[in-house]
Parts: sequence; structure tokens; C-alpha cells
Amino acid sequence: MRPFQYLRPADERAALAAASVEGAALLGGGTCLVDLMKLDVMAPASVVDVTALPYGAVEDTPGGGVRIGALVRNSDLAYHAAIRERYPLLSEALLAGASPQLRNMATVGGNLMQRTRCSYFRDAGVGACNKRHPSSGCAALEGHHRMHAVLGTSLSCIAVHPSDMCVAMTALDAVIHVRGPSGERDIPIVDFHRLPGDRPDLETELGRGEIITHVTLPASPFAAHSRYVKVRDRASYAFALASAAVGLELAGDTIRSARVALGGVGTKPWRSREAEGALVGRAADVTNYRAAAQAALAGAVSRPGNAFKVTLAQRTLVRALELASGRST
Repeated sequence: MRPFQYLRPADERAALAAASVEGAALLGGGTCLVDLMKLDVMAPASVVDVTALPYGAVEDTPGGGVRIGALVRNSDLAYHAAIRERYPLLSEALLAGASPQLRNMATVGGNLMQRTRCSYFRDAGVGACNKRHPSSGCAALEGHHRMHAVLGTSLSCIAVHPSDMCVAMTALDAVIHVRGPSGERDIPIVDFHRLPGDRPDLETELGRGEIITHVTLPASPFAAHSRYVKVRDRASYAFALASAAVGLELAGDTIRSARVALGGVGTKPWRSREAEGALVGRAADVTNYRAAAQAALAGAVSRPGNAFKVTLAQRTLVRALELASGRST
């Protein structure tokens, strides 16, 4: 780990000023940043500890939604009564991630900014990584890419997005609220994470000096029929090979509205409007679930080492839809 300046601002104004300095990195729980600093993948000039800021509450909003502070710990959010009752798939996703020790430290804001687990990105000795060194190449393209993405990829990067929480929040139409030098702005989570294109080093829409203050979830009609299903190599402390967050609004046997988001297969949390379109207005049955799964992965671009993910993601989505609707085969 290289030398850096440690700052712990006492208020938001000081934090915004410190975050605006070139080379600054924000510290919440530290479960990602500190890890990458130890690996010499990130070497910020200053680390701005924002844990003294008043972003640690979960509150109801008018209309039945919820406001989640950026410093809320993942474990606290997972077990919060309002989340378990109104957004159970978010609780399921949080509890599927990492380990209890890490969930006790990790924050909502940090999870939104979580960086890929691509082994080439995390190895500072690998020169060809466009996320670390733009225009240097992508070692994963012809290397070991079993864990890598099949949706949203480019010839510059096929790194998969690692978060479970973000997949659930994508299905729940979350909005991310940020504050920075130019004031406040709201970013729908579907627009927050960027596709790699030819600049995979630009991972989110967060600008220099901006801080995530909170996330809002609108009232959801999906609480009774929603699930998060994660498939991984072992039962705990493992990242997804494929995951699905789904919510269904049912009128009898007919699907009135649907939300589908996939994890473990995309370069960002993957909202599948194609799958949603294949479900709405149709019967809640396995035939239509399979059609939706086919639609969700129709644009997949796989490589020899991760081609299995296409079928795995389809089956994961079908299973999530079966569990959400209560109509298992």
C-alpha cells in the first residue's frame, strides 16, 4: 500500500471540498477500497473518510417508499423491518452477498461503487487491463474468463459487475441521489453504471467531487411476488455465476407488470426490459417464463470459458419467476 493522506471531515461541506481534490477516494466501510489499495490496484492521494456524515438512516417517504442513507450498513438494511416487509427481494440479495462480517462493514454507497472482481483487473502485474490503464488491452478476452460477462460487453472489457444489492435495486427502480460542486442531482440506478464501450475505466456517472447521499425506492407492487435467486460455486462468500431479481404484479393468473434484473452475467446490473415485455399480459406459467428467459439472453455474447452462463442465467431466471409467482414445477 502506498502512502496517502487520511481525512475525516466533520460535516458535508468539508467532505465535498475534500472529495473534489484530484486523487481523492471516498471511504465508507472500506471493504472494496482498502482491499484494492493493498493490491496496489488503487493508489489514491487522499482517502476521505465520510463515516461522520449523517447518511445512516432508513426512513419512510411519502407515498409508501423508503429513503436509505448511503452509510447504512448492508446487514442493517437487510434486517430492517420496512425492507423485509415491502422489499423482500432486496433483503434476500443483501444476505446472499459476501459474509456476515463484511455485511456488517459494507455500506450502501460503497456497494453502489463496488468494482469488478476480474482477476486481471485485481492483479497489478497484468499490464493489459483497460479499466486500470486505458488503451492497454483486455487480458480476459483470450484468458481465463469463466466468471466474466456475456451481456453489455465490448472488445475493450468483459468484466462482470459483482454486486448483489445493485441487481435487486435495479429491479426495484431505485434512484441514487448525489451531491457535489454543482449541487444535487438524482440518477436512476439503470443509468448510474456505465457500459464499458471503449472506456471501461469510466464505471459510473458519478462526477468528480460528488458524494452519494442516499437512495430512494418507490412504493412497490411486487412485495408479495418477488424473489432473488443466486447461483454460485459454493453456498456462501462467493460471487454470482448468475442471479436474478424479479418482481411480479399478478391479477389472478395474469401478469399485470413485471421487473427483471440479472446479475453475474452483465458488465453492469442488467435490467431486462425484453424479459419484462415477454411477461406482461401473459399467464404466470413456466412456458412464458422460459420465453422471457430466452428474450433476456438473446443479446448475449459469450466466449468458450463462459458460454455456460447463457443457459445458467436462463434457468436461474425461470426459477426466480417460479418462486416469485408461487407456481413451481
